[in-house]
Parts: sequence; C-alpha cells; structure tokens
Amino acid sequence: MIAASRILGRILEWVTIVLMIVLTLVVIVGVLYRMSGNSLSWYDEIAAILLSWITYYGAALAALKRRHIGFDTVLLSLPRGARRAAIMVAEIIVIGFFAIMAWAGLEVLNVLEGMRLVSLTWVPVQLTQSVIPIGAVLFIICELLSLPAYWRATVKGMSLEHGDIEDEIGKSTVGTR
Repeated sequence: MIAASRILGRILEWVTIVLMIVLTLVVIVGVLYRMSGNSLSWYDEIAAILLSWITYYGAALAALKRRHIGFDTVLLSLPRGARRAAIMVAEIIVIGFFAIMAWAGLEVLNVLEGMRLVSLTWVPVQLTQSVIPIGAVLFIICELLSLPAYWRATVKGMSLEHGDIEDEIGKSTVGTR
C-alpha cells in the first residue's frame, strides 16, 4: 500500500507539474499574441480548462498527502473512542461526496456527448470535462491509500498539521538567532 501511494504520488506530482508548465506557456503565448495585436481565439478557453485540471489533480495529490484543511485540533481533543468514530464519520462523508461527484460527472459526460469546444471545434467537451469523474475517483483512491497512516497517527494523538507547523517555526527561528 505504501508503494502504491508513493507511485501514485509521483504520478500526480508530475501530472500537476506538467499541467502547470503547459498553462504557463499557454498564458505567455496568449499574452504575447495579444500584445502584438493578434489575439488567439482559443487561449482563454484552454487556460480555464487547464486550471480546472490542475485543481482536480492537485486536490487528489493533497488528499494523498493529507494536506487539505482539517480539524486535527478538534479531533485530538476528543477521547480516543470518539476520535475513532469522528475519523470514520468524516471519511465516510468525504468518500461519499466524491462517489456522488464521480457519478454526477459521468452523467455530465453523457449530457455533453457530441459537443465541441467553441474555439477549438475539433476538441470534444467530454474530453475537457472528463476530469470531474477521473478527479473524484482519484480523490477517493488517495483518501483510501492515506487513511491507514492518518488513522494510526490521529488515534495515537499525533497531529499531521502540528508537525508541519513546528517544522516551519523551527526553520524560521534558525535564521533569527
């Protein structure tokens, strides 16, 4: 499970990095063309699509690393039994939400069948919107892969957030001494 998590993490990192580079290049090219008086008809639409793809794949990566906004302090203040129950309820809600999102994303793809982008008519809208169910399924997989370590740490009373905060505080005070 750790190996699968590591491999998926690397894939998501690279996909996100590549998407960010492509988005940067698209925006730079679009701006340069606009400055020269020859605006591209497609760059706004493609930039928006790339940004949404970065959001979905980045969110899955954040889920894998358990870096979304959380409530560790609230969980850690609960007794161990209640903490376990709260973790399970939270995970069921999150996974349930993304399961519904994946299903709804597939329904959206059915509705969009045959539609094309406005500016690049050879690109199917289904391709651009496929990120919804794919991203939702990836989020679920990432949640499930990261759950065992998160469960162990949180049940023991360890915070994923506090360790990072203390590391950053330690780094910032080293240079001031």
